[in-house]
Amino acid sequence: MKKKVAARRSLSLLAGIILSLTLPLVAAAGDSNRDRFVDVGEYIPSVVMDIRYFGPHNFVGERIDGYNAPKCLLTREAAEALKRVQADLGKFSLSLKIYDCYRPQRAVNHFVRWAKDIGDTRTKKEFYPTVDKSRLFADGYIAERSGHSRGSTLDLTIVPVPVPEQEAYHPGRELSACFLPASDRFRDSSIDMGTGFDCFHTLAHTANKEVGPVQRANRLLLKTLMERQGFVNYDLEWWHFTLKNEPFPNTYFDFPID
Repeated sequence: MKKKVAARRSLSLLAGIILSLTLPLVAAAGDSNRDRFVDVGEYIPSVVMDIRYFGPHNFVGERIDGYNAPKCLLTREAAEALKRVQADLGKFSLSLKIYDCYRPQRAVNHFVRWAKDIGDTRTKKEFYPTVDKSRLFADGYIAERSGHSRGSTLDLTIVPVPVPEQEAYHPGRELSACFLPASDRFRDSSIDMGTGFDCFHTLAHTANKEVGPVQRANRLLLKTLMERQGFVNYDLEWWHFTLKNEPFPNTYFDFPID
């Protein structure tokens, strides 16, 4: 009997160890690996910043928790690869424009709370006009974890240089669907990618053949240059890329962006 009890305890202990090794690690806010991140605005000064979660022009409609400054933070490895992409674009009077980089876990939690508040649809007309908000989890638009929290994922586009003036966004303004032609949706300074950023719509899928030839070519340009430097595209979002050999593949950080 004692042997059976001991065996069960050993199996329980082994199961606990295996579980702890397979579950993702959520790092504490003051994690010591914070020094492995760099401020891309300082590291690559020529990159254009449009950090959407620092302000109200995003699918939530307000500044997101943890975004205390309009900065792009990335692991040094991802920033070095991105610097090479920017150098390639610079030869053709083009530049990267960044919408989002490292995203604290508390920001992801903010997204989850918003998604569960079915009655808050103030941004629906622009960002998810054809999706019922109750479907955001099931359809994969919102999740409890984000690769952005690992520090080597970012959302970005391409802009011409000199950079065109971007339309000013004011909360409460009339919204336009993100999948409309460029002339009819929010006038971003980006070259035309076929949809706006954070567009919850099938036209945002990178290889969607319903997008026009110019827009497909623009997406291919961004994807090709990013892949050349070791990034991988998320096929449901033309703007979303992750460094293939990211240094923290299983760690989700939560320090704020200051």
